[in-house]
Amino acid sequence: MKRFSALALLRAGLEGQKRWPRHWRDPDPRSHYDVIVIGGGGHGLATAYYLAKTHGVRSVAVLERAWIGGGNTGRNTTIVRSNYRQPQLQRLLEYSLKTWETLSDELNYNLMFSQRGAVFLGHSDADMGKLAERGDALRCAGIDAELMSREAVARLIPVLDMSPDARFPVFGGLIQKRGGTARHDAVAWGYARAADALGVDVIQNCEVTGFLMTGGRVTGVKTTRGEIGAGRVGICVAGSSGLVAGLAGLKLPIESHLLQAFVSEPIKPMLDTVVMSQSIHAYISQSDKGEMVVGGDPDHYPTYSQRGSPLRIEEVASQAIGLIPAMSRLRMLRCWAGTTDMSFDGSPIIGPTPVEGLYLNGGWCYGGFKATPGSGRLYAHLLATGNSHEIAVPFSLNRFERGATIDEAGAGPAPQAR
Repeated sequence: MKRFSALALLRAGLEGQKRWPRHWRDPDPRSHYDVIVIGGGGHGLATAYYLAKTHGVRSVAVLERAWIGGGNTGRNTTIVRSNYRQPQLQRLLEYSLKTWETLSDELNYNLMFSQRGAVFLGHSDADMGKLAERGDALRCAGIDAELMSREAVARLIPVLDMSPDARFPVFGGLIQKRGGTARHDAVAWGYARAADALGVDVIQNCEVTGFLMTGGRVTGVKTTRGEIGAGRVGICVAGSSGLVAGLAGLKLPIESHLLQAFVSEPIKPMLDTVVMSQSIHAYISQSDKGEMVVGGDPDHYPTYSQRGSPLRIEEVASQAIGLIPAMSRLRMLRCWAGTTDMSFDGSPIIGPTPVEGLYLNGGWCYGGFKATPGSGRLYAHLLATGNSHEIAVPFSLNRFERGATIDEAGAGPAPQAR
């Protein structure tokens, strides 16, 4: 992969991007590929990269209906961690976190991955009991976790409201020091460039409108840029999984909900770790540009609109200010909503579908970004071999009919929406 000298980078910066090379090609689609990946977000691009790099499958096309990284990859809060409660999710997310730790070097692209730590706050004795149980389970699985006293939390995060009459009193916390954040756009761009360098066709403005079928098997896709044949087709489209699967006659155990977030105006550094709440589900970090990044619960109703309710933003802002009162003086710079696949047990789906030749990677609820590299590696294994990787086996689509759900404490749709 091409590397640039310091002088070349300086020259490129002073020239105002006039002679900057493209990060990846803009090819026309070919008539046939060994594998087609539908969706040009982080998961789809990572899948294509590992298909080419790890499995030697280079006749691959990534089809993106709009532009690379324009979906949920660019609409999240950039948090990376593996401190989940269910053992199946622990294995998957730790597999991903270990990949994150060397990914910038592997892709030769600065993903701005920062292991600044991720802290769950406890606001009651019951909270602290749950955090202690989670920490014990994580350590038994070989994943770092450290229970923190109230005093330790105060030293680490002095901007928290630690007063006796705080709206959300802090009893302590649980920290994963290897957790942190990464730059979401850079992840998409880095994977797109690396996949392209290995011969993958990254095709933008190419919406899939249907599937080509022969004898009940998927043999390709219909798109706005013509029909394209394929040996295998993988769906990897985040909040649109139900829509795309429906083109093949499938109904998935997934609903699409909105997940909103917002950032403040940039300010000087005041928070050097990720703060999450065990009870209220607000999460806060500070970007490298100085913006306070805040997210919370989904809007809890099915929609594809990407236009969230102001009431949810108001609720999350109120929670954030309750935790860090100094934020009340900040102006909100922008807000957005991502359309998330909410599976009915709060865990992802990685596996074959009942339609031969068609595979699914979806149902990530609001945890998709942190799983990007691990998800790509596991999905690439499936698309290359036709068999699920051992880490992905529990996340098959048929687990719902078998009663083998993986319930990460209500991370799926709200009960009234089922």
